[in-house]
Amino acid sequence: MTGAVVLFGGMIETHLMQYRLVFIQRSERYSPNSVDKDAAILHAVAERMTRQGYEVLVVSEDEQPFPSASAYISMGRHAATLQYLSGQQQQGRLVVNKPEAVHLCCHRISLTEVLKRAGVSVAPEEGSHGYWLKRADGVAEKQGDVRYAADRQACADMLQQMKRQGMAQVQVSAHVPGDVVKFYGVRGTPFFFYCYPADDGNTKFGDELQNGVSRHYPFSAEALHQAADKAAQAVDIEVYGGDCIVRPDGSFAIIDFNDWPSFSRCREQAAEAIARRIKNLME
Repeated sequence: MTGAVVLFGGMIETHLMQYRLVFIQRSERYSPNSVDKDAAILHAVAERMTRQGYEVLVVSEDEQPFPSASAYISMGRHAATLQYLSGQQQQGRLVVNKPEAVHLCCHRISLTEVLKRAGVSVAPEEGSHGYWLKRADGVAEKQGDVRYAADRQACADMLQQMKRQGMAQVQVSAHVPGDVVKFYGVRGTPFFFYCYPADDGNTKFGDELQNGVSRHYPFSAEALHQAADKAAQAVDIEVYGGDCIVRPDGSFAIIDFNDWPSFSRCREQAAEAIARRIKNLME
């Protein structure tokens, strides 16, 4: 529904009249192969807030200036969007997710340093199973923003190629053999969900296939939830998701941490948790 403005109306209780929530839908350029999924989770949360009596407006981040609001619930990633929301936040308005947290999630090198300082296990820089090169001056928008190199020489050659193609910053990390596990969470709530993308083939660019079929190595889901919560606390983000590799011995390394994913495998549960978190933050 890019470009559409949708007003969820109905009877609004008098004590909630002061609360106008503007939901900002992510621009298509930041939703590669996920435009409908990203829109679906935002609208699912908006509908729940409407049912609770709030006045809700859903807009695209491509349609600035944004309407005035008591709070902004945003999936946006445009620099202009983040700048606007930062100004609203400074004026005391609630913004979910915080613009500085979104900016950090879009800059992998800085993000990784923050996670390391927080004691979160991440992929090592060196290894013997190849390397991943990831565009670090923004999120992956297209095929080729994330690439695999079989060895150090191929990595060096690919790094130069990516820089010649205009990628100012590229993060290099070692490939970690094991199961790719996606996880989703909402800070301040018990909601946490994980799954194996190789099991259903639901993937943006197919990079997860480098790890092969899932072997479902035993690991502690509670420990992963704790690590994800620690990452969310360090980044200061409310709605998040990510990817990790579970090694054969059950240890894991977080290889990606994102601001507000699509939650397509757990949309209804996630929407309930996000709506609950927003309501709690407004109280």
